[in-house]
Amino acid sequence: MPMQLSLAEVARHMFAALVAGAVIGTERSLHGRAAGFRTHALVCMSSSVLMLVTLFEAQWVPLTSESIRMDPTRMAQGIMTGIGFLGAGVIFKEGITVRGLTTAASIWTTSAIGILMGTGLYKAGALATVLTLGVLSIFRHIEMRFPTEVYARHVVRFARGAAMAERDLRALLSDHGFKISDLSYSLVDGDDAFEYRMAIHTYRGENMARLAETLGANPKIRGFSISPSGD
Repeated sequence: MPMQLSLAEVARHMFAALVAGAVIGTERSLHGRAAGFRTHALVCMSSSVLMLVTLFEAQWVPLTSESIRMDPTRMAQGIMTGIGFLGAGVIFKEGITVRGLTTAASIWTTSAIGILMGTGLYKAGALATVLTLGVLSIFRHIEMRFPTEVYARHVVRFARGAAMAERDLRALLSDHGFKISDLSYSLVDGDDAFEYRMAIHTYRGENMARLAETLGANPKIRGFSISPSGD
């Protein structure tokens, strides 16, 4: 027998989704992400609302024949497709740095939790909420212990005619524990300065501070930048 539509029943689904989304969004807000508390709460609640449309389909589309069937999973598929566009909006790339991937994944997961709440699978939704928080918080500390390579975009500038030879620059970076890729050269400041641009990577984040100290103490260097990549 189809479920009977009532304000209390609708409110229960929507409130459960709202709480789950808000809890996940709080973690994102605490870490300064643009898509945080309100965004995740709205995504989760809206997914629940849309699933209520299919949960109570018999209330708004009377079916007079047993040969007519409505597939509620099509709504879930549509929700997840639409959320993909929202998730893509929080991802941006600057040089070798790509940010927002974790937030995009959390938005997509929050939408799935909203679908669970919308269909009345509260225990599954609550478990998914706890697991999502665990991934976003506890896994963050675990990931920091991984021996992961740290990447950065590196630019170093010399006066034209007084640039360090490429082999010497490579040796300097190697001595500080870095490997180089995507090395390029350019003249800047009206052709008065020569720049090396490259991506560098190392297994020790403190090597960047050591490199910065060495470059800053070199009087031949007119300027430099070391821009680490991040999530």
